[in-house]
Parts: sequence; C-alpha cells; structure tokens
Amino acid sequence: MEKDVITTRTSMVSLPELFSQTTFAVLDCIQAAKAVITQIKNFERFSNFMEKITLILKELSKSNVNDSESLRNGLDILNMEAKVVKQLADECRARNKVYLLINCRKILKQLENSTKEISQALNFIPLTSLDDLRIVNKITRLCKDLVEAEYSPCTEETTVLEKIESGLRERNVERCYANDLFVLIAERIGIPGEYLAMKKELEEFTAEIQDSKPGVGMDEARRMEQIVELLEMGDAMTSYEEKAKRYQLERDSLGTQPLQALRSFYCPITMGVMVDPVEISSGRTFERSAIERWFADGNKVCPSTLIQLDSLVLQPNKTLRQTIVEWKYRNKMITIVSIKPKLKSNDEQEVLQSLSELQDLCTERELHREWVTFEGYIPILIGLLSAKNREIRTQALAILSLLARDSHENKERIAKEDRALESIVKSLARQIKESKLALELLLQLSRSSVVRDVIGTIQGCIFLVVTMLSSNDAQASRESREILENLSFQDQNVIEMAKANFFKPLLHLLSSGTDNVKLLMAKTLSEIELTDHHKLSLVKDGGALGPLLQLLSHDNLEMKTMAVKALQNLSNLPQNGLQMIKEGALGSLFEILYRHSLSSPSLREQVAVVIMHLAKSTNTPAADDEQISLLESDEDIFKLFSLISFTGPDIQRNILEAFSAMCRSSSGPDIRAKLRQLPAVQVLVQLCEINNQTVRVRTSAVKLFYCLTVDGDDISFQDHVGLRCIQTLLKIINTSTDEEESSSAMGIISNLPKDIQITRWLLDSGALDTIFAFITDGNRNALNKKHGIEDAARALCRFTVPTNREWQRKVAEVGIIQVLVQFLVSGTSLTKQYAAVSLKQFSESSATMSQPLKNTRAFICCFAASETGCQVHRGICRVESSFCILEANAVDPLVRILEDGHLGACEASLDALLTLIDNERLQNGCKVLDKVNAIPPIIKLLSSTSTKLQERALGALERIFRLPEMKQRYATMAQMPIVDITQRGSSGMKSKAARVLAQLNVLGEQSSYF
Repeated sequence: MEKDVITTRTSMVSLPELFSQTTFAVLDCIQAAKAVITQIKNFERFSNFMEKITLILKELSKSNVNDSESLRNGLDILNMEAKVVKQLADECRARNKVYLLINCRKILKQLENSTKEISQALNFIPLTSLDDLRIVNKITRLCKDLVEAEYSPCTEETTVLEKIESGLRERNVERCYANDLFVLIAERIGIPGEYLAMKKELEEFTAEIQDSKPGVGMDEARRMEQIVELLEMGDAMTSYEEKAKRYQLERDSLGTQPLQALRSFYCPITMGVMVDPVEISSGRTFERSAIERWFADGNKVCPSTLIQLDSLVLQPNKTLRQTIVEWKYRNKMITIVSIKPKLKSNDEQEVLQSLSELQDLCTERELHREWVTFEGYIPILIGLLSAKNREIRTQALAILSLLARDSHENKERIAKEDRALESIVKSLARQIKESKLALELLLQLSRSSVVRDVIGTIQGCIFLVVTMLSSNDAQASRESREILENLSFQDQNVIEMAKANFFKPLLHLLSSGTDNVKLLMAKTLSEIELTDHHKLSLVKDGGALGPLLQLLSHDNLEMKTMAVKALQNLSNLPQNGLQMIKEGALGSLFEILYRHSLSSPSLREQVAVVIMHLAKSTNTPAADDEQISLLESDEDIFKLFSLISFTGPDIQRNILEAFSAMCRSSSGPDIRAKLRQLPAVQVLVQLCEINNQTVRVRTSAVKLFYCLTVDGDDISFQDHVGLRCIQTLLKIINTSTDEEESSSAMGIISNLPKDIQITRWLLDSGALDTIFAFITDGNRNALNKKHGIEDAARALCRFTVPTNREWQRKVAEVGIIQVLVQFLVSGTSLTKQYAAVSLKQFSESSATMSQPLKNTRAFICCFAASETGCQVHRGICRVESSFCILEANAVDPLVRILEDGHLGACEASLDALLTLIDNERLQNGCKVLDKVNAIPPIIKLLSSTSTKLQERALGALERIFRLPEMKQRYATMAQMPIVDITQRGSSGMKSKAARVLAQLNVLGEQSSYF
C-alpha cells in the first residue's frame, strides 16, 4: 500500500524535477544539520554523508539513468528522510538544552535510523543501468558507510546520563547528589553555575517536559517526571534566602525541648519506637518486622489481646508512620538548636560532647548541615578554633569541613568571619591530626573563586602549604598541591603588599620624626586613598592612633588640622572608631570643639565629622559586646547638644547625625530619655519649622526627632507638637527630595500621641491625602520606602479605631482600604501587621454598618448578587460604607499571613479574621473561614512560640468546634497540637486545651498522656 502511494506521488512529476526537489531537500537538511547547537560532531558526520549524496544526485541527473519506479521510490525516500532530519535539527536548535542533553540518545537513535533509511533509498537506484562505473562505486561505498554508521554521545554526556540513571535507580534524594548532577549538566551545556541561570534552565526544561507529554508514552513521560523530581532536589530551584526563611518558619513553630514519644509510637512487642507500623485485624498496631516474626512462629492470636485472629493480613498505618517521621524530624531540629548554647560553656567536656553530637548530625544528612548553617553555627565554630583544648579545635575544623564541602556559600561565610583564615592557618602549624584537618578545610575553601585570592594573602599560609607538599602523607601532599594550583596571585595582591610595606616607615616617622616630618606624614594619612583593610591595619596593628592623638594637643594649628583630617580618614571604619573611643580620643576632640580660641571654624567642622563617625561606630554589634558608648554623663550630653543652638549649619548637622546614631545604639534608650529631659524636642521642632533653615540641617533634625519619638511618652511631645508642627511635617513628606527625611517625618507622624486633638489636627491638615500619596508613590528608594510605609501603615491605625465611625469613613473614602489589602500581599511583616490591625478595626464596625436587605432582587453583597446578602453580615456590604473585609477581598491574604512566621503579623491577622465569627456571626463566619481554608493555619498556630498566639488560636478553635461539621472536619488535625499544649502549656492553657479535647470527644481516650 505504501509503495502504491509513493508511486502515485512520484509519477506526477518529471524525473529532472524530482532530482531537483530531492537535491533541495538534501541541501536544506545539510544547512540545518550544520546549525545545531547540540551533538555537533554527530550532525557534522551526517552532513558529510549528505554532501556526498548531493554530488551523486548531481552526477545521476546528468547521466542517462533510466526513469524507473525503483529510482523514483529511492529519491522519494531520500527526500522524506532529509526532511525528517531537517525537522530533527530544527528541534535541536529550538528546544531547551537540558532536554536535548537528557534525550541525546533518543536524538542520535533517530539520526541513526534516518541514516539507515537513506542507505536503503540509495539501494533503490538501479545500478545495473548505469554506464559510469565510477558513480556505481561511489554509491556502493556510501551505502556501506551509511549502514555501518553509528552515532554516540560524548564521554561527558554519557557521564551525565549514567548519573541520572543511577539516581533514578537508587532513588538518591541527597541534595548534594542533585547539585553535582546539575553542575555536570551546566558544564556540558555551557550555562553559568549561578542560582538564577540554573533555575531558569530547569524551569524551561520542566515546561518542555509538559509540552512533550502528549507525544510520548506513559513510561517515557513518567521517566521525564522522575528526572525533573531528581533535579529539583538540588539548590537550583531554591535560593539560600528562601530556604533560610522556610527553615525559620519551621523552627519557630517548634518548642524548645524535644517531645516525648507518644505511647502509640511504641510497638507492644519490641517496646521501641516503630519504623514501619502496621495494623492487624484486631485493630492493634505493631512494628512490621516484629509482627511478621510473631506470625512466622505459628502464632495466630493478637499479641496484645490474645484474641484469635480471623486474618493475618497486615495493613500499613500510614498516618501513624507519618506522625512518627514528623516527630523525629522535629526533635532532630530541636536537638540542633539546643546544642548551640552548650558550645559556649566553660566546661570543656560538655563542649567536646556537644561537638561530637553536632559532627554526627552533620555526617548523618546534608539537610542537618543546612540546618546547622541556618542556626548560625559557623561564627561559633570559628571562635572555637582559638580554644586552648586541641580536641575542641580539631572537632571544630572537622565540622567546618563538612559544612564547606558541598556549599560555595558556606565557603564564603567561613572566610568572611573575623580572623577565620588566620585561625585555620595557625592550625596548619600544629600537631599532625589538627594540621591535616586544617589542610582539608583550606582545600575546600580554595575551591571557591571568591575565597582563594584572599587565602594567598594570609601571612605564613603559602609557606606552610609548601612545607606540607613534601609530607610523607600522600593525601596531605595531594591536598597541598591542589591548594597551590587553586590559588591565584593577581597584580592587586602585589599592590596591597607594597602599600603594607610603605605604611611601616610612615608610621615610624609619624611617631619619631621632626615636627615637619610628622606634619608631612599626617598630611599623607589624611589624603591617601585607603581600603578598609588598610585603615584597620593602621589602627589595630600599626599603632597610628597614639601619634595622631598626641598631635591633637600640639600648639601648631596646622598640625592639629592635619591630625584631625587623618583621624577623619580613619574613623569612618567602625572598628577604628571604637578603638579611638577606647584610647581616649574624645577628650582632645571635645576640647577643640568647645574652645573657640584653640581652633578655626573649619577645624571645628572637621572635628564634628570625626565625632559623628565615632558616634556611628557605637551603633555596631562590637560596641554592644564591649559596652562602649560615646557620652557617659548627662553633662557631656548637655554640652554637645547645646552646641546645636550656637554653631553653623555644618557643625549642627554633624552633631544631629551623631545623636541620631547614638539613639540607635544599644545605649539608645538612655540617650533618648536624657535628650527628652532637655529642651531637645523644642529645639528640633524649631529646626524643622524655621523656613530659612538649610535643608541638610532640617533633614538631620527630622531624623533625630524621629528617634526621640520611638519610645517617648505623650507628655514629652504634647507641649511642643502643635498644628504648625504637624503641617510642617506633612509638608516635608509631600515636598522633600530626601527620601530618608520624608520617611522619618512619616515615622514622627506614626509615633505622635494618640490624642484626639492631634488626630483632628492631622485630619484637618490633609494627613490622609498625604499618607495615601506617600504609600502609592512607586518611585521611592526601596529601603527608605519600606520603613516609611511601615510607619504610614502604623499611622493609619489611629484613624481606624471602631470608636469613631466618622474617622473610619474618611479613611475609606480616600480609598485606603484597598491599599491596606494590597499591603497584606506585598508589604513587609510590620506593614502587614499594621494593615491587619486597621482592617480588624474596620471589621469590628461592619456588623452595624451593613445595610439591611430590602425587598428587591437587585442588590450588592460581598461576593455576588443573591437573595441572602453578605455571607457573614447578611446585609448589603460595601467597602466604603460598611468596611466589610469580605467585600474588600482581604480574607485570603489574611489567611496567608497566618503562615508568614512574623508573630505580630500573625496575631493581627488572626484578630482580623476572628471578627468574622464574633457573637451571632459564628456559623456564617465559620463557613467563610472553611471556604478559604483558614482553619488549618489557625490549628498550626497552636505550635507557635508565642503563648499569646497559642491562646488566641485555642480560643478560636473552642468556638469553631461548637459547630459539629467543623469538629468532624478538623478534629484529627487539631488533636496532636492540643495534646502538646496539655503537656507543655501553662496551667490556664492546659485546662483550656483539655476543654477543647473534651469537645472533640478524645479526652478519655488520650487521658493517659496528660
């Protein structure tokens, strides 16, 4: 039949035309084959065959070959196969690279089949009718080559395919396995090994799989799905931040102590926690291996009840098995968290035991290593490298090697820790066991392109590595060689070393040279461009501070000036600022600043800059650890602040900036309290209101004003904040080009006392319009906008209180309710919290604001036109008039926030949702909550770290479970968390949990656990 079709089609064209059509098809095929981006060598080999065929076709067309059915069939097959391969080549250009790599054998098989078909096509040519023996030999030889042609993947492709098959066969689920696989794939197909690039490639591959499903069989489709699942085990689809956030959410939902196994977890035969629980016909559950042995011994009664069994069939108890797995998972995570404080113990044995336990966990699973990283163990382990106990150091090195092995991010984290690389290099010079572990860790770090250049600059590192190169230990020698191969010394390193050598004589001359030489050296330090590393070295190791501080007391004004400029150049590094405070720099700086006769205006301005730098250095973790503050006494605070009223704008601005920095430090609450005792608020209000004030001073004043409102009492501000001040702040928000200033002004508005008069002034001055414009402005800097919008959302809470419906109506009319709903979706955690508070306050008014139904068929309700009105309020609800959160589509995002992890946002969202089940609205509200799947997240809050959230969730469930249909649907899900509360909760919580369990009719059954 197929032959008849071919004959019919080919008989319709002349032989020359058929030759021409076939030649064009072959040439198109050759062009497509040469343009592929995959299997280039195999397609190139095929195109060489096809080029030989074009020559044969050309010679045949010119010869006196007989026009026969066999010849036409051969040309037609050749034509079709050329088009088939062209289509295959076109697909290889268009398809995803990962898809092409994984299916390369299939592609090559298709190419090989077409090659064989083309060989058959050439066999159709009637060679006996050809007079030219040369053409006959060409065709014969080419047919033989085509038949013997084989196409195979390259070595790298074979490695990838074998690793995929091994992963599928062995069901390998370790993340590092998937990571290694994707690295191999990335190297083979030429994509960057970066998270975003790899994620994009995998997403395209997944889409390709979905598109190709209709054209493949079920087995092939399932295989491709398994490959996708295997690759998705790796990090390509999840960023470190996403994984860390997911871990934090899980961790926050746990308690602080491991849970004891429930009685139902234990097998009655083995008395151990079950791994594979199965249920027998008596309804009792046992470990599979134990009950199988019981039956194998000829027993046909239940081991617990001794009742004769009518069946020996084992039914897997999947629910119990999953519960046990989750219990183990939870306890492992809690164990990792609990080890952390023990590593800070003064008891060396406890530290060693904890390190051993941590090492076992890291060795056990890659997931555990990930949790250890998220828990912030790396800085602690780095700190232990300085311990006096050798065993502590060696175990810390071993764990750090495990953490660095499969993670480039961890390599960078280790290297970035203070003195980490120096500590590792020190361990290289210690006893054999420790030095080998240090070498292994250094090797891991040297495999990171970010870290390796830094390693080479550590003093003594290269010498020690070279020394170990000639070690009798083959592994140490091999690792040393690889480290040296990995390290690359760029010209920049040479420059850094030259600068370091230059600083030594400079510092020597600064301390011991003549006055002119000292002046020159101080001038050099004030003008030279320094890296942070150089600045730190000059102060910490070079001893630059002593000579410079001595020059501050010099009689020569130019000497003072150069010393101050040098200190200004060095002090913007926080570590140096703290060192200057510790070495007593403030006394000399204050003397210059306060005594006009000793200095010029410009010198005092530069001193103010240095003081501002020192103040900012107190706003760092190091300052908190060492309890360093800039100003100790009330007199110091008063003297420095008083200068604001008697100096020029440059000094004013730097002093204001200094106080802003101090207010944000660990001693900030004390500083803020002392400033509020001074007329500071009055001075700041004046600086904000004066029209001829320089903008930079006003900006600094607004920022400090904001700091003082953070935790101030109402009395501190009510005497100084009037209508004019409020109008000024709103004007700043509306007109300032400094985003930090406008955000700070918004922060002041949000922190103002919740006084009725102040609220009225705000409304009369157009605060709602200003806030609306601020939060809907999409052109603001992301960081400032984030903080400003948080404050704006907080400010709105004062206008949405349910005790004043008129204020609520004004907010609704501006259109802010829909913006609040949008905040629930895209805001920060604090923004979501404040938005939920406002929506909760709105919702509390909805029951009385909802319009009663009229006798008409047409009306508007929360979801759609119907005869029953709003599903909760049973009236006509509109966003602007009844503030209904259902009408505003706020319920879904409120539910999502319950799983957000931020306690404040969760609490506010839960409060907002619970307004739907207040009083007589319980049944209708529960139906709405059930419809949007809100009840499972509420149940999860029973495991929250917040007692308040637990209580609110428990109270909500106590009301929800009054409805039989809710109890029937969610009782099983809620049972275990409630049992947990009865074990660990406060006395009040325990009794409330017991009442809920009684509601669920399980108290008697579970009473032995309480």
